[in-house]
Amino acid sequence: MPSRRELANAVRALAMDAVQRAKSGHPGMPMGMADIAEVLWNDYLKHNPANPHWPDRDRFVLSNGHGCMLQYALLHLSGYDLPMEELKRFRQLHSKTPGHPEYGVTPGVETTTGPLGQGLANSVGMAIAEKALAARFNRPGFKIVDHYTCVFMGDGCLMEGISHEACSLAGTLGLGKLMGFYDDNRISIDSTENHIALWFTDDTPARFAAYGWHVVADVDGHDAAAVKRAIEAARAVTDKPSLICCKTIIGFGAPGKQNTGQAHGSALGEEEVAAARRQLDWNWAPFEIPAEYYAGWDARPRGRAFEDNWNLLFAAYRSAYPELAAEFVRRMQGELPENWPAHATQFIEQVAANGSEMATRKASRNALNSYAPVLPELIGGSADLTESNNTNWQGSRPITRQDFGGNYLFFGVREFGMSAILNGLALHGGFIPYGGTFLTFSDYARNALRMAALMGAGSIYIYTHDSIGLGEDGPTHQSVEHLACLRIMPGMELWRPCDDVETAVAWAAAVERRHGPTSLVLSRQNLPHFARLPVQVESIRRGGYILVECPGEPDAILIATGSEVALAAAAAQQLAGEGIAVRVVSMPCTSVFDVQDVSYRDRVLPPAVKARVAVEAGVSAFWHRYVGPQGRIIGIDRYGESAPAREVFEYFGFTVDNVVKTVEAVARKDRVLSV
Repeated sequence: MPSRRELANAVRALAMDAVQRAKSGHPGMPMGMADIAEVLWNDYLKHNPANPHWPDRDRFVLSNGHGCMLQYALLHLSGYDLPMEELKRFRQLHSKTPGHPEYGVTPGVETTTGPLGQGLANSVGMAIAEKALAARFNRPGFKIVDHYTCVFMGDGCLMEGISHEACSLAGTLGLGKLMGFYDDNRISIDSTENHIALWFTDDTPARFAAYGWHVVADVDGHDAAAVKRAIEAARAVTDKPSLICCKTIIGFGAPGKQNTGQAHGSALGEEEVAAARRQLDWNWAPFEIPAEYYAGWDARPRGRAFEDNWNLLFAAYRSAYPELAAEFVRRMQGELPENWPAHATQFIEQVAANGSEMATRKASRNALNSYAPVLPELIGGSADLTESNNTNWQGSRPITRQDFGGNYLFFGVREFGMSAILNGLALHGGFIPYGGTFLTFSDYARNALRMAALMGAGSIYIYTHDSIGLGEDGPTHQSVEHLACLRIMPGMELWRPCDDVETAVAWAAAVERRHGPTSLVLSRQNLPHFARLPVQVESIRRGGYILVECPGEPDAILIATGSEVALAAAAAQQLAGEGIAVRVVSMPCTSVFDVQDVSYRDRVLPPAVKARVAVEAGVSAFWHRYVGPQGRIIGIDRYGESAPAREVFEYFGFTVDNVVKTVEAVARKDRVLSV
C-alpha cells in the first residue's frame, strides 16, 4: 500500500498534468494542499461516491476554487463518476472539470466556487442548516442529522470582506460542526520575493479567536500526523467552529517554482513538470495512476458502509417517529407540502377579495403570516432591518447559539454574507431560505446573487424601499439602476408587485421556484389595492397581464410595475375622458412574461398597437424592448433627491399629468403614422 505522501503525490501529479495539458489553470494550491486533503478524505470525510446526494454526508467546500484540480483529483481517485477522460478535458468545452468547481456539473461538488470567500460563506450556511435540522429532527438515540461541513480556504478568501461577515456570524452562532482549513502559503498572484507581506499581515489566528472560533495554529500542512492531530482537536470542540491554520508550500514538489507566485495561476511547463516528477519520485506517465493508488484512495466500500449504517438508523427512526421521518424525507427531497397549492390559492383569493391599501413590504409580511405556518422549511431573516423589511412574522422564533430550534436569523449588517449564507442553506437541502435588506444594498451582495443564479439555488431575496419613493433618505438609498441590474442577470426572477394581491402571488412563485433565485422588490409607501376578475388574478403568475382594459381596441398601452401601476391606472382613467382608449398592463415579473407563449404575449401587448408608454421609477434603458421604437419611457436616468416622496416623484415627472401628456403625444403620433 502506498504511503500517505505517495497517495498525496497522486493528487499532485493529476493536478500538474491536467493544468499542463490545458495550458491553463492553478497547479500550486492542489500541490500544496494535497497532504491535508489526503488525511481529511481518507481518515475523516463521511461521504459515499456512489451516492453524492446522501443526506447525512459531510459537506466539502473548496472556497479557494481556483485550485479545483485538487477537488477533481480527489473525486476521481475516491470513486466518484468522474473518469480520467474528464480530467484530461480539464477546462474544455462541456467537460465535467470546468475552470472552477460548478454545482450541478461535477458529481460531488456541493457549491460553485471561485469568487474568493463565497465558498466559505456558503459553508457557514450549510453548517447552520445541519445544526437547525438536527435541532428539529434528532431524537434521543437517533442522530439522523450528524455531519460536518469542511471548507478549504486560502489567503485570498480571508482578504475578501465577505470572510469577516460570514465568519463573525459563524462564531456568534457557535457552529461546532464547521471545520475550516486555512492554506497559509503566504502567496497570491502579485507575490514576489516578499510574498504577501506588502498587503496582508493580519494575525489570522487571533482574528478568528476574536470571532469566537477554536483555532489550531501553526500546523505543518505537509505532516500528515500533525494534520491528523489538528483535526482531532477540532472535532473535540463542539461549541465553536474550528480553524486549522496549515503552513504549506505552494506548488509543493515543483523545485523551480514552489513557494513562488509562478506556481499559482499558470501551467508549470514541461521541464518543471518533469522536474517535479523526479523530486516527488513519481515514475508514471501523465494521467497514469497505478492500481494500488486507486485502492488506497477508494472510498466506495467505506461510503457504502456509512450510508448503510445510516439507512438502518433511519429505518428505526421511521418506525419510532413516522411523521418526523416523512417530513425529513419531504424536505430533503425539496418537495412542498401536499396542502401547499390549495393553501396558497386560498390565500391569494382571500387577498383579492378583501385586500386593502398598504405598502407591499407589509403585504409581504401578511403573505409570510399565511404561508410560513404550512412551510416549516422556511427560514429567513434580515440584515439588521427586520422591522423595515417586514421579514419577521407571527411565528418567527430567533435562532441563537443556545437554541437552533427557531426559524429566524438576525444576520446583522452583513448583506453580502447573508446572501451567500442563504445560498449555502439552499444548497444543503431541507430549507427554503430568505433574507431582506434595502434594494440599494443589493449592490453589496450582487456577486452572491449572481452565484445563486449560476447555480440555480432557490434563495429568496427580499428588497424593500424600492425606488425614489423612500423619500428623505436621498440618493444614497434611493434605488435607480437596481431593478435593471437584477433583471438582466440570467436566471434571476425579479418580482415588483403593485399591490397586496401581486405580492401574495409573487411570494407563492418564489416558494415554488426551487431551482433558481427570486428577488421580491417591495415598496416602503402604501399602494392601492386593485379589484380584479378571477382570470386576472390567475394571469399574475404569467408575469404580465391586462390589469385595466379599455372598450374595444386600445389606442395606447401603458406598461408599469410596482408603485407606478397606480399612476398608470389613474392616467388611463383621465385619458378615457379625453376619448383615448388606454390599456394598462401590470408587469410584475418581466422574465416570466418573456417565456410565455407568443399568442399570450401578443394578446397582452398587441403588435399592432405601437403607441406604448412604460412607467417605472428606475433607469429607462431596460424598457425599450417592450415599447418599441415609437414608444416612450417615463423613467429616471440620474440619481435621486432628498425630499418627501411625493415631492421627489413630482420633481422627476412621475405624475398623472406627465403620463397623460406622454400618452397623448405617442397616441397622436401613432394615429398620424397609421393614416
